[in-house]
Amino acid sequence: MSKTRHPLHIAVLMGGWANEREVSLMSGNGVADALEANGHRVTRIDMDRDVALRLAETKPDVVFNALHGVPGEDGSVQGMLDLMGIAYTHSGLATSVIAIDKQLTKQALVPHGIPMPGGRIVAVEELHERDPMPRPYVLKPVNEGSSVGVAIVTDDSNCGNPIARDAAGPWQEFDQLLAEPFIRGRELTTAVIDDAGGSHALGVTELVIGDGFYDYEHKYTEGRTEHVCPAKIPPEIASLCEQYALRAHALLGCHGTSRTDFRWDDSQGEDGLFVLETNTQPGMTPLSLVPEQARAAGIGYGELVELIVMEAIRVHGVGRAGAGGS
Repeated sequence: MSKTRHPLHIAVLMGGWANEREVSLMSGNGVADALEANGHRVTRIDMDRDVALRLAETKPDVVFNALHGVPGEDGSVQGMLDLMGIAYTHSGLATSVIAIDKQLTKQALVPHGIPMPGGRIVAVEELHERDPMPRPYVLKPVNEGSSVGVAIVTDDSNCGNPIARDAAGPWQEFDQLLAEPFIRGRELTTAVIDDAGGSHALGVTELVIGDGFYDYEHKYTEGRTEHVCPAKIPPEIASLCEQYALRAHALLGCHGTSRTDFRWDDSQGEDGLFVLETNTQPGMTPLSLVPEQARAAGIGYGELVELIVMEAIRVHGVGRAGAGGS
């Protein structure tokens, strides 16, 4: 396993106050355990409003950002760390701002030939008057991860037609939602990892769901979703997934690791493959997809977190202003 030249002092940021707090804690503690096993000194920080003070006192060489959702994944924490002069893992400020916003992501990727579903931003009030497009369609928050707040509206939905104001769904939590046509078919995902040799796609996983869709519960409840890795799909579709994931990673300016999610209508061949989003800070829990794909590619969990740290050092350096506490 490739190692950094000497043990580092690494602060692992986790938790926070987003909807994905519990997932972030699982990711962060798993990462911290692996880094300690690799010989590094680790400070675990459950992020609160005093996080800048905590980091200034801790003086880490590198921050491993294991936060999910806002504010750890939307550019807020990245901007703070840039101002503090502390190296950190995963993508930077501009990339994080764009990638967490599904509409901005489309504007960044679609002009470069990456197929994504159409759609538009709708005011929730409009949903209670009329459907924004023919059913079935998908409603999702513009800037949440882990499928938080996603709903599929069909003719058989019990939300009413038009959607009733008292019906359960994301329209009760947000002022605006992104409406997209529902793509029938299969859930696929591809992870990308950076190392000294460049960016590499780790393969394709198919997510086989017995009921519903790949929502928050299916992602983080053991036994709710079968991960088929590598996916049993035609070679040309697997190759296309890897190409799109690598291009999205590069176009968005991702670093460390990313994961691009797809829907594939297998009745349409290559024309049925669509990118849904690119996640700049994929989960690192025992059920997470990036560690699973890394294992299939011969990269253990400890080596994976080490590669992510090494990429942070390559991008930012070590011992910048405020660091040097190893």
